[in-house]
Amino acid sequence: MWRKALVAALLALAVGYFYGSPELPEQILQYVSLPNFQTSSQNLNSQNSLERVISSAWEALITLPTRQWSRVAVGVNACVDVVVSGVSLLQALAVDPGIGQDHEVLHSKEDLKEAFIHYMGRGAAAERFFSDREAFQRIARAAAEYPNAKFYVGGNAALIAQKLATYPDLMVLLCGPVGPKLHEMLDEQVIVPPDSLQETDEFHLILEYKAGEKWGSTQAPQANRFIFSHDMSNGKMSSLETFVASLEEFQPELVVLSGLHMMDGQGRELWEERLKEAVSAISDIRKDIPIHLELASMTDKDYMNSIMQEVMPIVSSIGLNEQELLFLSQAGEGPHSEMEAWKGIPDVGRVSDILLWILEQHGRSEPSSEADLTRIHFHTLAYHILVTVDGYWGNQVAAVMAGARVACNQACGLQSVDVSKVELRAPLEFYSSHMEPREQLSLNPAEPVTVWRRGNVTFYFTPVLVCKRPLRTVGLGDAISAEGLLYSELLPQQPF
Repeated sequence: MWRKALVAALLALAVGYFYGSPELPEQILQYVSLPNFQTSSQNLNSQNSLERVISSAWEALITLPTRQWSRVAVGVNACVDVVVSGVSLLQALAVDPGIGQDHEVLHSKEDLKEAFIHYMGRGAAAERFFSDREAFQRIARAAAEYPNAKFYVGGNAALIAQKLATYPDLMVLLCGPVGPKLHEMLDEQVIVPPDSLQETDEFHLILEYKAGEKWGSTQAPQANRFIFSHDMSNGKMSSLETFVASLEEFQPELVVLSGLHMMDGQGRELWEERLKEAVSAISDIRKDIPIHLELASMTDKDYMNSIMQEVMPIVSSIGLNEQELLFLSQAGEGPHSEMEAWKGIPDVGRVSDILLWILEQHGRSEPSSEADLTRIHFHTLAYHILVTVDGYWGNQVAAVMAGARVACNQACGLQSVDVSKVELRAPLEFYSSHMEPREQLSLNPAEPVTVWRRGNVTFYFTPVLVCKRPLRTVGLGDAISAEGLLYSELLPQQPF
């Protein structure tokens, strides 16, 4: 209790001083006695930033739900990430800068260069399949031998499992193509079934770039990464049936599924048949177990539309970023699908419109619907929105803040927020929709979750304290979704 009281006092000091009442700290100190509390001008100045107010609010308001998960099963994409500087690697491959151009599938070094420049100039993340096995292996060898190359656990499922495993009371099952290098890097708490182990690892190459970094005439507006691979095990979701079969023995309370995006770019003949098998396998999971689907970058609108029509209605929750959200709307001809790309920070009203459309078209926004989808966790650099159908999920205020906090800490490589290393970029005022009727909303830094409703759907908006100099951007979306799920509670009165 005393710790919460202390945080409350600090919040009062910070908010009062920031909003133009420099006398307030002295007034409060007449009534509050705290050890080692100084009122020097230097100390007061450290209290007056929005970032500090928000960080203090997180510590006071983020609480675990009453009912917590004890067993979570995660699948099915896993690999080893080789992370290098994108510009440095391409220079080492004797590739000259030029004009950017997107490619749905990469066939050569030239395609790789053009796609990398295209996304670097936008500061956007992307993931592509490299079709030429021998060319990919040559590039992979060069990346692995590069002096500053780093090796990490990779693949959405493996990254989510790693994040979940940081909670000691949680048992985590991971199914995916796990080779010797990846198995060695996984947390000891992550259980890998014998059928998921294979003799060789799948490698994904991650080309990172920093905010402001230049190559030729291209300059990155923000830090991000470009991912590519020639990964046939993950590309065919070969571990899916093993994953579903293992659930009967493991008895999870929550299932997290990812890897559907790996079939993107491999041709309709492959994904159409495999998607039918995936839907059949997912449908075999017990109806009382919620399923979270983590999406990732895709380029095939027909494939994305098939996922919307066939997979989304049979999962309970999805996680996605701003590019995936817009592409999803474009594939389904939803709200604001005429936009080619977001310009700067995505407009909250437009994001809200698309999120509502997803739940109305493919979720259980109406009680008569047979769809299972009731929750979406959206994240972009400056802010996150959690949206839920009323009556299915609890503790979402804490959950959306927890996702924002972990994005801040992981990007900066810290265990707790350092306000000198972060900045607030989220809008302080925004609209609930881009269309009329709409509600004008504002953010209160001392209670940094703005809540609004549209029908029986509730939106939870929170800002992110953006790391000024991020150490690593890979896996942030997976950490955000994992943390959001850990702080979420499925309300028991609603069957799935």
